[in-house]
Amino acid sequence: MITLSTLDLILIFSFFAITLIIGIWVSKTSGKNTSEFFLSGRNMPWWLLGLSMVATTFSTDTPNLVTDIVRKGGVSGNWAWWAFLITGLLTVFVYAKLWRKSNVNTDIEFYDLRYGGKPAHFLRGFRAVYLGVIFNILAMSGVTLAAIKIGQVMLGLTALETVGIASVVTVIFSAVGGFKGVVYTDFVLFFTALIGAIGAAYYIVNLPEVDGVANLITHPQVADKISLLPDFNNTELLITLLIIPLAVQWWSSWYPGAEPGGGGYIAQRMLAAKDENHAIGATFFFNIMHYAIRPWPWILVALASLVLYPMDDTNTMEAAKYNYIEMQKVAETRELSDTEQEQFDAYYFASEGLTAIRKAFPEDKVQKDKIGHDLAYSAMLTRLPSGLLGIVLASLIAAFMSTISTHLNWGSSYIVNDFYTQQVNKNASEKELVMVGRISTAILMVLSAVLALLLTNAKQIFDYIIMFGAGTGLIFILRWFWWRINAWSEISAMFASGIVSIIFNLDSVNLALFQEGMLPGWSKYPIVVGITTIIWLTVTFLTKPEDDNILFDFYKKIQPGGPGWKTILQSAEKQQINIKTDFSQWSVPSGILAMLVGCVLIYGVLFAAGYWIYGEYTFATILTIVVITATYILSKLWKKIRSSIL
Repeated sequence: MITLSTLDLILIFSFFAITLIIGIWVSKTSGKNTSEFFLSGRNMPWWLLGLSMVATTFSTDTPNLVTDIVRKGGVSGNWAWWAFLITGLLTVFVYAKLWRKSNVNTDIEFYDLRYGGKPAHFLRGFRAVYLGVIFNILAMSGVTLAAIKIGQVMLGLTALETVGIASVVTVIFSAVGGFKGVVYTDFVLFFTALIGAIGAAYYIVNLPEVDGVANLITHPQVADKISLLPDFNNTELLITLLIIPLAVQWWSSWYPGAEPGGGGYIAQRMLAAKDENHAIGATFFFNIMHYAIRPWPWILVALASLVLYPMDDTNTMEAAKYNYIEMQKVAETRELSDTEQEQFDAYYFASEGLTAIRKAFPEDKVQKDKIGHDLAYSAMLTRLPSGLLGIVLASLIAAFMSTISTHLNWGSSYIVNDFYTQQVNKNASEKELVMVGRISTAILMVLSAVLALLLTNAKQIFDYIIMFGAGTGLIFILRWFWWRINAWSEISAMFASGIVSIIFNLDSVNLALFQEGMLPGWSKYPIVVGITTIIWLTVTFLTKPEDDNILFDFYKKIQPGGPGWKTILQSAEKQQINIKTDFSQWSVPSGILAMLVGCVLIYGVLFAAGYWIYGEYTFATILTIVVITATYILSKLWKKIRSSIL
């Protein structure tokens, strides 16, 4: 536990005051109707929405997740989420304008636009609960878990105290201010969080024990962790960290903030934009900041944590793992004595490489089940001096409030627009709907807080969400451009993905298939994707396509274009119905090319920044030139894409 100075307390309480004042200030307009409460009247500029997206994904659990990844798998382990850049840029250059054209209130409302009948009605209501409640609570619980660890390590608060304080303030702010309050406050939160992350990284890297970047990257605990690419001689690692994320994961999995084809709170912000150009500008700015700039302060702190809290060596970890398994067998036959339990715990932490962290934070400081590599980020922040500590704590509070408030507003938008008005009361007044939104905001917070108390580390949530969404992503990409996809396609994919994931994660199945050598461990995810894809494709062709009138109306409104709608265009022509109003060149090929160039640009910035930090100036210079060239090419492509929108 650390002691906060008067300056630290002033900085923290000033931040709280600013956010609450903004929430109260916008409360009168945000409570007018659901459009204001959830979309702020659809008049937001790109830069404000872009900053809001970045602030939302700053989060308190993201630096913990990055720290967990870097400590166990090195910097290259971040490809597990860096690969989602492809999804993000596909949203920028292909899907952003389509979402804005749809003019729906939530991305779930899309189902009534694209599909028809009882299946569409069921899908809309079920997905509202499935994503807005279940998945949303999973995501928020990970963020809240990180807040619990920060509260325990840095402030000596119990889990209940942290959850209580953080939840009450955030719920009041979110329920009162609505979407406008969230976005306006995100402007403040973005700069607070960015300053805090950079300030913390700079100070920690220059601690006497670390002694600068040059000594950090050559330290024995760190030297083999700094590569931006996995070891190409380690086939299993290469497949797991790079090939699967880049070849399969980005298009096949649903993950909040990186949904294939756009969706979730990213779609919410695109729908709130002034027009299609502002929607595109916001999402592009977000992707640059999210993938290229922001990770490095967290990565540096994670690497420095290996110096101050080194992992156990490989031999120690293997021996401890053997002893832990043997004692586990004993524990199954009788109750362990206090001394044996203490030794049992010591073996467990050593097997995970956590001995140093456990010694620094014994059970009287941090709950035993909350000890993990992700705790190292909070542990490093305890080294900060007065003033900077206050800024960093305020930035962490900012990250928590921004992420949770976004998820609360987004989740309640599903509950109100796509469940309550569709399944409960279709004639509800705007006042009633806003009230339901505020009540659901509070309920979502309570449920996520309860789940957070049961979790142990940030990586759990990431893995669960990735696996449970495996195989569904391709539908979200194709449903805009292939007429044959229907409501049953999505329903079957959703259930197949969940059921297959549960089966493959059963201890008996997992042990028999993947841990005893029958199949390599990395194959689990692609197999789930493959089975899910086969199921939904089969269901698609076994069920009737959507009614022509539904498809005609969708095409007429969105004008998606492309060969996937040729059958529908021909059908409309036969019936002498004019549904094609946009005769300009199909912009998707240009959008895909822009996506590829954008990937070169943003990955180039990411790598160039890393090499400049590492002092590898030749690589850094070459990549900087690549970035400049890609920027020029992308600007030309953007003019072409923009002309197709205007």
